[in-house]
Amino acid sequence: MTAVTLPSRIVALDIVRGVAVMGILAMNIVAFALPEQAYFNPEALGPASPADLTSWFASFVLFDGKMRGLFSLLFGASMLLVIERAEAAGLASHAIHFRRMTWLLVFGLAHFYLVWEGDILALYAATGMAAWFYCEQPPAALLRTALFLFLAELLVMGVAALAYFDAHAAAVVPGASAETVETWRVMASSLAPLSAERLDEALALYRGSWSTITGYRLAEQGSMPFTAMLWFGCETLAYMLLGMAALKTGFLRGEWPLVAYRRAAWAGLGFGTAGFALLGWFMLRTHFEMPLLFALAVVAPIALRPPMVLAIAAAIILATRRGGWLAARIAAAGRAAFTNYLGASLVMTALFYGYGFGLYGKLGRAELWLVVLAAWAAMLLWTKPWLDRYLYGPFEWLWRTLARGALQPMRRAMRDATE
Repeated sequence: MTAVTLPSRIVALDIVRGVAVMGILAMNIVAFALPEQAYFNPEALGPASPADLTSWFASFVLFDGKMRGLFSLLFGASMLLVIERAEAAGLASHAIHFRRMTWLLVFGLAHFYLVWEGDILALYAATGMAAWFYCEQPPAALLRTALFLFLAELLVMGVAALAYFDAHAAAVVPGASAETVETWRVMASSLAPLSAERLDEALALYRGSWSTITGYRLAEQGSMPFTAMLWFGCETLAYMLLGMAALKTGFLRGEWPLVAYRRAAWAGLGFGTAGFALLGWFMLRTHFEMPLLFALAVVAPIALRPPMVLAIAAAIILATRRGGWLAARIAAAGRAAFTNYLGASLVMTALFYGYGFGLYGKLGRAELWLVVLAAWAAMLLWTKPWLDRYLYGPFEWLWRTLARGALQPMRRAMRDATE
C-alpha cells in the first residue's frame, strides 16, 4: 500500500472555516426549530422571556449574518485555492471548477427540496460560477469590485425597505382599501408576529410527515433557491471576492504580522459590535415593529458586516496561532465543513420535524443553545478521528468523485491513488 500525497493544508483557513460552519448552526438552529418569523423577530410567537430576548440579542450582535459572511468569504478563498492547485498540476482548472459548481448546485437543490428550505449551497454554486471570472484579478481590483457589490446589495435592499415603508403607510391610512391592507399583510408576513391561527398551521405543518413538509416546500417555496440568487447574489459574490483577496494577500494563510491581525480584530469588532448592539437596542425599544424591523435587521447590517467578518477571521487566527488540541479539532471540522453543514441539516430536521422527534416549536431560543452546544461537541468529536483515517469527509468525497467523474480514494493509504 502506498500513501496518498495530498496538497499541504492551510491550517488557518481550515480553522476559520471550522468556526464558520459551527457558527452558522448557532443561527440556523432558530430556523430549524421555530417558524421563520422568529428568526429576526423574537416576539413573533408571542411575548418573549428575558432569557430568550438576551439570547436573541447576543446572537444578533455576534452571529447573525457574520457566520454566513465568514463562510462565503472562505468559500471564495477555497474556490481560488482549488483553481490554483489544478493549474499547478497542469489540469483544466475551468472545467474542474464548473463541474464542482454544477454538482454543488445539484447538492443544494436536493438539500433544499428534500431536507431543509434554509439551504445556501445552491446560492454558492451559482455565485461561484460568476466568481470564476474574477479569479485572476489582483487583490486591489477584487476589493474594489467587492465594495461595489456591497453597495449594490445595500441599494437593492434599501429600495425594498422603502417599499415596505410605503406599503405600511398606505395600509394604515383611514379608509385604506382591502387590497392595500392585504398587500401590506403579505409583505410583512415573513417578519411580523403570527396570529394564533397561523402559528397553529406552522406547528401542524412541521410536526407532520416528511411527505407533507416536502410537498409544501415544492408547492409554496419552490422558487426560493432562484429568488435567493436575485436578493443575495451581490452580497454573496462580494464576500467570495473578498475571500479571494484575503487569500492572495496572505491574510487567510496566517501570514500577516501579528500586529496587523490585532488591529484588524480590534477595529472591526469594536465598530461592528457597537453598531449591531445599537441596532439591537433600537429594535428592543420599538418592540420589533414593522416596517422598521426590516430596515434595522435586514438592510442596515449589510454595511456593518464586512469589517466585522474580517475582524472575526483575524481574531480566530490570533487565538489559534499556537495550535493545540482544540485548534486541531476545529481545523478538522473545517476540513469536513460540507459534511458538517449537510449533516447538521439531517440531524436537526430529524430532531425537530414530525417525522423525527417532533420538537418543532417546543423549545425557546435560550434552550436551543443546549442543542447547539451538543452539535458543536459532536462535530469536534467525530471529525478529527475520521480524517485521521480517511482523506475526506463523506460528502466531500462524494462531491469530489462526482466532480472528477471518477471514483476517488477514501482511505489514507490506497494503491494507485491520484489527485
